[in-house]
Amino acid sequence: MSETGGPAFPELGNVGHNSDWQSESGMTLRDYFAAKVLCGICMHPDTWGLASQQKIAEAAYELADAMLHARGQ
Repeated sequence: MSETGGPAFPELGNVGHNSDWQSESGMTLRDYFAAKVLCGICMHPDTWGLASQQKIAEAAYELADAMLHARGQ
């Protein structure tokens, strides 16, 4: 598994108008986890004590990294 957890929702996508198919990885699992964490943080910003948008984004990715770490154990 990569640092990003690999693709969150991999699928095959049709390339052009012919029958060639190519894997489309979409967002990474790390991005998906961070987006989910961000929803929780934004629902209860007062519990996090985060004053800036940058700090909120950093906290979301820190927690996403912790989730990936826990998932790998």
